[in-house]
Amino acid sequence: MNALVRLAGIMVAATALSAPVLAQTTVVAPSGSTAGTYMDYMKTVYDRGTGSELLQIPIATFDKEFELTPMAAESWTQSEDGLTWTFKLRPGLVWSDGEPLTAEDFVFALQRAATSGYDFAWYWDFAGGIRGWKEVTEGTADVSTLGLKAVDDVTIEVTTVAPKPYLPSVTSLWYPVPKHKVDELGDDWALDVATIVSSGPFEIESWEKSNNSVVLTKSDTYTGPWSPLIDRLELDPTLNAPEVGLPAFLAGDADYSFLNTGQVPVATARYPDGIRKNAVFATSYISYDLDAAPFNDVNVRRAFYYAVDRAELTSTVLKDIAIPAGSILPPGYPGYNPDIAAEAVFDPERAKQFLADAGFPNGEGFPEVEIWYREEGGYNGAIVPAMAQYLQAEFKEVLGISLNIRALPGPEWMDGLRGKKNNIFIAPYEYDYLDPSNFYGIFYNGGRHGYFIPEYDEIIAKADSESDWDTRYKLYAEAEQLMIDQGLIVPLVHPVTIAVVSDQLTGDGVAPNSLGFTQLDRLGHYFFTHITKQ
Repeated sequence: MNALVRLAGIMVAATALSAPVLAQTTVVAPSGSTAGTYMDYMKTVYDRGTGSELLQIPIATFDKEFELTPMAAESWTQSEDGLTWTFKLRPGLVWSDGEPLTAEDFVFALQRAATSGYDFAWYWDFAGGIRGWKEVTEGTADVSTLGLKAVDDVTIEVTTVAPKPYLPSVTSLWYPVPKHKVDELGDDWALDVATIVSSGPFEIESWEKSNNSVVLTKSDTYTGPWSPLIDRLELDPTLNAPEVGLPAFLAGDADYSFLNTGQVPVATARYPDGIRKNAVFATSYISYDLDAAPFNDVNVRRAFYYAVDRAELTSTVLKDIAIPAGSILPPGYPGYNPDIAAEAVFDPERAKQFLADAGFPNGEGFPEVEIWYREEGGYNGAIVPAMAQYLQAEFKEVLGISLNIRALPGPEWMDGLRGKKNNIFIAPYEYDYLDPSNFYGIFYNGGRHGYFIPEYDEIIAKADSESDWDTRYKLYAEAEQLMIDQGLIVPLVHPVTIAVVSDQLTGDGVAPNSLGFTQLDRLGHYFFTHITKQ
């Protein structure tokens, strides 16, 4: 018998040796930040490990057409009074260590976030409106009072302070946390590859903390939607800079690269079929301290609104990296109103008249002002400094005023904005969730700008709680018209990213959507699970 067993073993081994070995498909891509501490999106957003969100399954997320797609949840319903949402999870979801993934893991994720100084906690108050969130995060109420409940292993109830018809889209940033691992190791579960478990389409193979690069592999235990078509995914933040990424792409060491303005013509000529554009759902705009002279005068603010030649700005200084902005909402974003955007025209004579009506004909007597912008990398790093210089020259030419420029580190800029330490800013903002309330909410009841406009706040409050989309659309348009009429902001540009993609990458992920844009890693769950490599 033992001899037969040994013979069988030899035959199996021989068969394995003679069988063809299927090559693994590996994609190398730019993504993430070069610094990160925890591989846990629900512990830290701004200091997270690269790819942490790809390791976990959200309640829902978006496809390339920005259609909300159920992920961990298979369905959801809203109560008649609009205050309670019930999410039903897919049965059979598991952690990569074999432990069942349950409703408790999702509820625990937010309970922990509300009580641990989570750097993205504001999102669940501002966007989620979860009952008791503000009180719990401020330490004035117990975590048990949160409007969160695991009814059973596959049922979650969320209660909000007001009707939130868009709450399912907010859950695109709600990931589970493995309670069994936190019970065992505390937050340290997310520090070591050996202890990190995943619930999403990928598992972690390695993590180089010196530059926050990671290697992820296709999960063997994932049973949710969108299983990866590739075997391995190498995410390298050092490739984010086009100056590094493009040489790596040309050498065959990266499967796509973002491009800067100077690289676009060369890459387009060499790889005409590989160019991909994406109009980022973001807006750069001018904001003010509405209480400080000279911007406490609506005529001054309206003068600035009409003094910007957005078409010239984006066809010269910002060619290929931005498009004109006439609205706080980018084109294609839910609620975008082309009629509102069309009002943002370059009209020098009208601008001069508004400034004269404010008591500053041809800029005479206008105080010297300094516009502050935030130092940063990425697309804003390419856009904002050059745009500030353009505005400086434009306002001098059109309005006859002197505009100085000051660049500040991010924390100082934000402190200046919130603390009203200056009277004019260039403010960039990229969406956090896909609903008009996201953009309009940053000006609501103070928001991040300290704007308190009762009429605006009343309209936004109605729109946010309205379940009928057509009514919401009209209310948001009414609110933005008020913003224009009162000169609360000056929309400037929407960023555009341009990348070159290898012809070896195929699949729906690299194919442009119906608007002609390719999101690449900005919709990571969709993109990285919908690409193949030849």
